Amino acid sequence: MQFKSIDELEIQGKRLLIRVDFNVPMDENGVITDDARIQATLPTIKYALKQNAKIILTSHLGRPKGAPESKYSLRPVARRLSELLKKEVKLAPDCIGPEVGKMVAAMHPADVILLENLRFHKEEEKNDPAFAKNLASLAEIYINDAFAVSHRAHASVEAVTKYFKEPAAGFLMKEELHYLNKIMVNPARPLAAIIGGGKVSGKLEVLKNLSLRVDKLIIGGGMAFTFLKSAGIEVGKSLVEDELLTTAQEVLESAKKRGVKVYLPIDCVVADRFDPTAQIKVTPVQEIPKDWMGLDIGPATTTLFGEALQNINTILWNGPMGVFEMAPFSRGTFEMVRHIINSGAVSVVGGGDTDLAVHRSGEAQRISYISTAGGAFLELLEGKNLPGVEALKK
Repeated sequence: MQFKSIDELEIQGKRLLIRVDFNVPMDENGVITDDARIQATLPTIKYALKQNAKIILTSHLGRPKGAPESKYSLRPVARRLSELLKKEVKLAPDCIGPEVGKMVAAMHPADVILLENLRFHKEEEKNDPAFAKNLASLAEIYINDAFAVSHRAHASVEAVTKYFKEPAAGFLMKEELHYLNKIMVNPARPLAAIIGGGKVSGKLEVLKNLSLRVDKLIIGGGMAFTFLKSAGIEVGKSLVEDELLTTAQEVLESAKKRGVKVYLPIDCVVADRFDPTAQIKVTPVQEIPKDWMGLDIGPATTTLFGEALQNINTILWNGPMGVFEMAPFSRGTFEMVRHIINSGAVSVVGGGDTDLAVHRSGEAQRISYISTAGGAFLELLEGKNLPGVEALKK
């Protein structure tokens, strides 16, 4: 992908409008419970500070209905960012308008302002050109460091770029695209994709696209039971999308025609109900009791999947292998982390649940790259062009 990054531009003393993703989780008291998305933007912000740029950050938070709502204010984010940067980050009263203009005009080199929630204006999600022009008027240079929202044609992501000569990527965006390029464009082969999670329907296009690109396809999680049932295996009360049984079979047949090796669970951890205190046991997938449900891959499957990764050079993983939030059904997912690390392959992990699982395993630092994105990550794996990325191309 041809685009410029922040370190290729002359930004010394310039006003930078940096689109970030500060859509962080908060508790009912407005306390940030996970600041990973803020931390992820620090390299870009700190680089701009060293260049004495005037930094204007802009983000959304939550789903306000096109009007200000105090619970969606970015004030807690400004406080946390001030702590991380060890310097004051002023929160603007809005993201556009005369008051914001005055604050920007009064900025000194290495000042940082965080604009208030973009989605307090309905024009943001409508990709309104007039709103985008107002945002653009605040700065001389535009930087997109928010890959996680780049699948949305929103004003601060797509329309705003039309008002800058050379819109560019921040370091987080650059790194995301670098690693995803390793998978989707020029992977070191053999390439394996591990796809899990609950439903086939949410990842059908991903599975179809990846089956055209990978050398091995490993399917786990709840979605595996739809594939198993499509092969004529009775899976008890396990999660199955009956309307997609034919489609699942078509995915398997398409992969087979291309010579892609597909791996499905051969055993699983089953329970008599969806509860961490349920009665559980391990059984071959052909012997799941009629009134029981599969909630994790079993030990034989874990070994099989691990062996399948031994001669792999690049691994993509999206979706846990079981209900890892419940301790009795977490082993398969955590064991998969270990197998990925032990393979020695370049490993790229994406998707909120998978990200969380890897961090809970305590081995996150040993994964090559963990994407900060959810929807954008999946859409790129589907083979779609992302508006925010396309807007940065030369």
